[in-house]
Amino acid sequence: MARYTDAVCKKCRREGVKLFLKGSRCNSNKCAIDRRSYAPGQHGKNRSKLSEYGLQLRAKQRAKTYYRVSESQFRKYYEEAMRQTGVTSDVIFEQLELRLDNIAYRMGIGASRAEARQLVSYEMLEVNGRKVNIPSYICKVGDVIKVRDSKKENKAIVMNLENNKLKAAPEWMELSKDRMEAKVLRKPVRDDVDLEVQESLIVELYSKN
Repeated sequence: MARYTDAVCKKCRREGVKLFLKGSRCNSNKCAIDRRSYAPGQHGKNRSKLSEYGLQLRAKQRAKTYYRVSESQFRKYYEEAMRQTGVTSDVIFEQLELRLDNIAYRMGIGASRAEARQLVSYEMLEVNGRKVNIPSYICKVGDVIKVRDSKKENKAIVMNLENNKLKAAPEWMELSKDRMEAKVLRKPVRDDVDLEVQESLIVELYSKN
């Protein structure tokens, strides 16, 4: 994703929902959206009614920000979903959930998706016994993802797992926090995604172009 240098909490305020971009801060009394639940900017408190295009754009921006992917990446997931059978919006979220950086976040080894992506890039994980350092790598059913043996004492990973010990894994994943590994049991479905977004609006937006 292109480098974003502004305060990421503004993105949650812009979308009106928590996107969990700041890890544990999002669940504390420091969360910006809990303290100021209106959009950033001088006119933030006076939200105007969005047009049809505006609703579609905000739905896309919300999903894109939630998974921390770029516009070109998100469009690629849409185009790939169009080529596959099934409901296009469901396939988009299936691909996003199966990204290696998202799985690392779901495992609890990253406090946020941004940190999970960094850990993947730093060669902390392996898939089916092979080192993988590509955050956008799409895992498949049956894949085993684990922290490499030489990285299991990494302070950030150990601390994040401790902080996330009560965090439940999604139903499509089998997780062992003691072994620092996870297995993909099935493809994720839309109901597995804890994001408030009307996904049909995303498809409507891209279908116009």
